[in-house]
Amino acid sequence: MSEPAFDVVIIGGGPGGYVAAIRAAQLGMKVACVEKRATLGGTCLNVGCIPSKALLHTSHLYEEARNGLDRFGIRTGEVRLELGAMLDHKDKVVDGLTKGIDFLFKKNEVTRLQGTGRIAGPGRVVVEREGGGEEASCRHVVIATGSEVAPLPGVTIDEERILSSTGALDLERVPEHLVVVGAGYIGLELGTVWRRLGARVTVVEFLDRITPGMDLEIARELQKLLTRQGLAFRLATRVVGVESGAERPSVVVEPVAGGAQEAIACDAVLVAIGRRPWTEGLGLAELGVALDERGRVRTDGHFRTTVPAIWAIGDVIEGPMLAHRAEEDGVACAEWIAGQKPQHDYDRVPGVIYTDPEVAAVGRTEEQLRAEGRAYRVGRFPFMANSRARAVGAQEGFVKILADATTDRVLGCHVIGPDAGTMIAELALALEFGATAEDVARTSHPHPTLAEALKEAAMAAWSKPIHL
Repeated sequence: MSEPAFDVVIIGGGPGGYVAAIRAAQLGMKVACVEKRATLGGTCLNVGCIPSKALLHTSHLYEEARNGLDRFGIRTGEVRLELGAMLDHKDKVVDGLTKGIDFLFKKNEVTRLQGTGRIAGPGRVVVEREGGGEEASCRHVVIATGSEVAPLPGVTIDEERILSSTGALDLERVPEHLVVVGAGYIGLELGTVWRRLGARVTVVEFLDRITPGMDLEIARELQKLLTRQGLAFRLATRVVGVESGAERPSVVVEPVAGGAQEAIACDAVLVAIGRRPWTEGLGLAELGVALDERGRVRTDGHFRTTVPAIWAIGDVIEGPMLAHRAEEDGVACAEWIAGQKPQHDYDRVPGVIYTDPEVAAVGRTEEQLRAEGRAYRVGRFPFMANSRARAVGAQEGFVKILADATTDRVLGCHVIGPDAGTMIAELALALEFGATAEDVARTSHPHPTLAEALKEAAMAAWSKPIHL
């Protein structure tokens, strides 16, 4: 038999796939990456994490210019919104970063195959495209196809008035009233963008709380602050359907506990109830690749599927659906294929909500520790008592650290406040190295910085804070 053309073919060019491709190439393998989009980067870079963060930043600047600078003694004249220019900035950011991945592929000699990938058999990947296709032979296949928007039963997304997160990034005008279905990360972030730009925003959530899975104390604080900013919440409320009228759509809702239905008239509806793994068209059933009850590819904990030499990473397997988690999967999977044995613990993957204030968390929540029957201590420190937060006018929120009552090891950290997404990395590292609250408390933090709030919360979990 002839030698296969590649050591590894990766299906999917998102954060998991392109990182796996680069790492495999760095380890000396001949690599190809199949991507159906014209640009690399997957959902995250093209229509997810990156464009949404660009809009979150620019909408924050707009709101600050309109309402937030007087407190610093800065007087401005009329502030006008040019939505087209704001969206152009977002598109330029995406364009530059996608071209950057192309450069990295060339630098690392990764072959890019544009088209839709399908596994035709062991060591055979067919790349289908308009006007024809090709087949690539390989020793290993990595499934990195990511996820898609989870549909709302009975509701058809048209990306004009009934939107997914993709359509919500490119509205031609600011809606007067936006209804967001789902109070998770995506719904709250995009709801915040359009609220800042002038929309009235109503968030409808099936559960009796926002941000499922987040520490409940933090979730309640976030809801309080977002309500103060102007978002309206309808919790414990079921969406029955969406009526697309001639003028405006209406979201038909009813209480989860039972009660009368109500129609909420609006200009646009954002469906943000989560995402589901993308496995369609890969040929997995024919190959015998097993899926779990939620449609995710089953693996052995080291990215191997039930079929030899076929691997899977990122949103398509069990674990948090986060871009940075997929990147770590990509690195680790490439290293397993190369014969190494890297360790990758999903309990140490932080999550961030990029509202204002930001919310970030890593490790266990109080609810999880109680359910496990584990004794723990809590250390809290408010940003109101942090000198840097006071100086920059960002004193809302607090840091919360959970430590084992016996060993003092850090079990979890939850931050709601300024730049929480950056600060959480310190506690992710603490968890990775098995640090105690005392370890964090005794680590010198520069003054004046927001990160001193982490130190003080650790002091509160271990002993007592100084500045509270």
